[in-house]
Amino acid sequence: MKLQGNIVDIKNKRIYKGEIFIKNGKVKSIIEKDNNFNHYILPGFVDAHIHIESSMLVPSEFARIAVTHGTVATVSDPHEIANVLGVKGVGFMIENGKQTPFKFNFGAPSCVPATTFESAGAVINSDDIKKLLENSDIKYLAEMMNYPGVLFDDEEVLKKVTWAKHYNKPIDGHAPGLRGYEISKYINAGISTDHECFTYDEGLEKLQKGMKVLIREGSAAKNFEALIDLLPEYYENIMFCSDDKHPDDLIINHINKLCARAVEKGMDVFKILQVACINPVKHYNLDVGLLQEDDFADCIVVEDLKDFKILQTYINGELVFNNGRSLIKSTPFEILNNFNCNKKKVSDFKFKSSAKQIRVIEALEGQLVTNEIIEDTLIENGNLISNVEKDVLKMVVVNRYQDEKPAIAFIKNFGLKTGAIASSVGHDSHNIIAVGVSDAAICKAVNLLIENKGGICAVSDSEERIVPLPVAGIMSDKDGETIGKQYAELDKIAKQLGSKLNAPYMTLSFMALLVIPSLKLSDKGLFNSTNFKFATLDYN
Repeated sequence: MKLQGNIVDIKNKRIYKGEIFIKNGKVKSIIEKDNNFNHYILPGFVDAHIHIESSMLVPSEFARIAVTHGTVATVSDPHEIANVLGVKGVGFMIENGKQTPFKFNFGAPSCVPATTFESAGAVINSDDIKKLLENSDIKYLAEMMNYPGVLFDDEEVLKKVTWAKHYNKPIDGHAPGLRGYEISKYINAGISTDHECFTYDEGLEKLQKGMKVLIREGSAAKNFEALIDLLPEYYENIMFCSDDKHPDDLIINHINKLCARAVEKGMDVFKILQVACINPVKHYNLDVGLLQEDDFADCIVVEDLKDFKILQTYINGELVFNNGRSLIKSTPFEILNNFNCNKKKVSDFKFKSSAKQIRVIEALEGQLVTNEIIEDTLIENGNLISNVEKDVLKMVVVNRYQDEKPAIAFIKNFGLKTGAIASSVGHDSHNIIAVGVSDAAICKAVNLLIENKGGICAVSDSEERIVPLPVAGIMSDKDGETIGKQYAELDKIAKQLGSKLNAPYMTLSFMALLVIPSLKLSDKGLFNSTNFKFATLDYN
């Protein structure tokens, strides 16, 4: 097979006209040829850190969409499904991904559960990590979210890190806001990357101390603008990633969009492409071709080096996207789940209190971090209720693995004026999380998810709408186009209920993520993620 075009040689920073000869899935030869071409050939894009589960698609369906944007590979942490189903869930992701030519590179989830302050569906200990890392399908130790465990020399945490070193596999980091001595100790433990930087200065310090920094632009957390000015000087140690990408966003764009945005800022295209195509392959030792002789023929054809409109995508020399159409076919798969709680009563969501003020979670647009603020209470018959006028709404987390009393808190900036929204995608343990204007609305939304054993939903006085997620309660069994459309419709309904957030469901899913500061809610109660201790709702 032969490809012709303007060949982009990222390593040598040159573009030349030529022909690429492909045989048995590899680049046999590249020959310069003085013809006129209107398109460019370059290595495929790699998402350097993503949880496939966040797309609400199984890997084989994710692949069908990703190749339309020129993505040929991902570095994927399967800790979402692992928190629900353990090692069995990791195996599901690997095997389902193998049904396609797409190059998924899964890691061994290092934090299942993410903390001891929440209830997950499974545990992956250091012995399990050893067995996973022995597997050639596992490329790295996935993000070490338990940074306090590293800083305080937790024995089990350090065992996991030691096994990764033993098998000579990279260790991914997760260190939001860590600076000074703490980040130095974290790096010295052997942790090589971080995708949680949310300021320029934080990213700069980590780069200067030898870390690789991943510029993240997902559906909820968006750090591109804060960090992109680091790229011109530190492009050899930067990568692009999504972290979490909801299905409606994935249909529109992927890593290609970040390249276009960087070009628009006047940055060197070769540096941008090194970040998007080369660095993840080198850092994680991926079996992904870089458009050199004897490499796997993993490459894309783009219209230009400005907008990066994808014309064709090739993986191992196989054409997987052409002329606006994905050529990866849907494949059947077994549906696995872990959902074991009974329906709730409205009275389960009452919170008796006489407090004048309470601690409130302040959700922030485009960020996973939250603030702790203090607000006056609104009490009805001794029960703390949502204050719709002040946008201080009741939020609950319900254990979905066994019957327990719901945990209750309050949150600002969701903006709902009526009804409730809920999700069984609740990072990282994936319990049910809901926010609403009344206990009745919250109960209605929670029970809709329990009836369907997982999904995302919106309810009002007159309507109930759900997108079922039967695969582990976090992924659909439908194709990408269907789930993307259903998600977009539900997102629209949430905004009709009053939410002003750009991605209300994605934001909601992170409000139980205890490893991100500062105030969050687990199924066991309100939690201060800054000092890693439970907090009281009442403020005295």
